[in-house]
Amino acid sequence: MGGQRGRRCVKPGDSRRSGGFNGGMELPADWTLTRPADADVAALTALVRASDVAALGYPDSGEDDVVEALAGTHTTPARDHWLVRDPAGAVLGWAYLDSRQGGARETAEVFVLPGRGEPAIGPLLDLLLRRAGERAAAAGRPATTLRAWAIPTEAAYLAGLREAGFAEVKRYARMRGPLDPLPAVSAPGVAVRPVREGDEADLREFQAVLDEAFRDTEDYEPESYGDWRRRIAALPRIDWDEWLVAECGGAVAGVLQSAPPGADAEGWVRNLAVRGPYRGRGVAKALLAAAFAVYAAKGRTHVGLGVDLTNPTEPYRLYRAVGMSPAYEAVAMQREVST
Repeated sequence: MGGQRGRRCVKPGDSRRSGGFNGGMELPADWTLTRPADADVAALTALVRASDVAALGYPDSGEDDVVEALAGTHTTPARDHWLVRDPAGAVLGWAYLDSRQGGARETAEVFVLPGRGEPAIGPLLDLLLRRAGERAAAAGRPATTLRAWAIPTEAAYLAGLREAGFAEVKRYARMRGPLDPLPAVSAPGVAVRPVREGDEADLREFQAVLDEAFRDTEDYEPESYGDWRRRIAALPRIDWDEWLVAECGGAVAGVLQSAPPGADAEGWVRNLAVRGPYRGRGVAKALLAAAFAVYAAKGRTHVGLGVDLTNPTEPYRLYRAVGMSPAYEAVAMQREVST
């Protein structure tokens, strides 16, 4: 349950736009392709937030989302990211591949500046398709699955994805709820505490719960503890008091991983996981209630998260029960790329 913060990172966080789609594979003659660098973080944050506003009416992403994307565990800006610039050097588009587990599925992200960057959609998607094929070939795989995300209001981007061979496979909901009043939760026998950040055994157990709990979801790709540890080490910020562990009789039953607040200082539940034998005992609700209390104590007024609407554990009903409701949906588009 949960997902990366940001609009299309429900997973979802992306861009777009109004106006028509240029299906050609060539950029306008005076536009250029470059690779991103640390100095581009501010420009990329502005780009993503502008696309948020165009799609949703408000910014839903922040600088931390951009920094995290640039620090991918299994992709690098020098090979797997592209920027499109106008003659003055302004950033009109950003595209990249993300592969957190380094497995057989890649995520494609494309952001363009609303009203100006639409002609970059086709060329950027073409670059991502080719690069995904190259990465699969280098790994000795005959093909890879490429997934992209869009908000239903992003008509031009969805048209570009369909023209590039993508088809809808599922939807995620971006849930949001107020932190006043806090939910009243009764979970006898469940004790919630922060993760012990300096305790390697506790962190291993935290990651093990995530791994076990998500194995019954369709899209889950196993991630080793080493990869997970490297990935969280690259995060721009961790508020450890918001990473929570639920225990039943001294045994770790579930965990909740938060992400730092975004543009609107909203609390964000990145992952919520409960081990199978402890489901139905109020563990998830206890973790959510504890997290909501921490967020509220820090002055946040709302909480958000992303949920897979096809998750067999039906977390959607759980989030409704603690006062959350869907703010919007994100569409998962997918295609196979042969080497």
